Amino acid sequence: GVRTVAITANDAMKYDVTEIRAQPGEKIRIKLTNTGRMPKQAMGHNWVLLAPMDDAAVLAFAGAAATKMPDYLPDDKSAVLAHTKILGGGESDTIELIAPGAPGAYPFVCTFPGHAALMRGKLIVGN
Repeated sequence: GVRTVAITANDAMKYDVTEIRAQPGEKIRIKLTNTGRMPKQAMGHNWVLLAPMDDAAVLAFAGAAATKMPDYLPDDKSAVLAHTKILGGGESDTIELIAPGAPGAYPFVCTFPGHAALMRGKLIVGN
């Protein structure tokens, strides 16, 4: 089966889930819902899962991605393992992914301009 993880994002630039635990190779369905009221041009949110990197690299990645309208994903997507689309208030998106096979901490972040400092978390893979 596939386990669903529901995550909300809001106009205060917060995810309600900042840590997800999974087993290597586990199938996961991420359902991101923007519970805010602002349009995506002003307060859009996404959920981008990245290859392992430190906090400084996550912020640098998000800074580069923030310049790439309208999806806010960089040209070089080699570090992106999975992502939702950008959502405005009241919108949702669901994606499915397979947790990486290697145990470790995989950061996730919102790449909308200015959001990465507050909107991030980790997918922890392993026992």
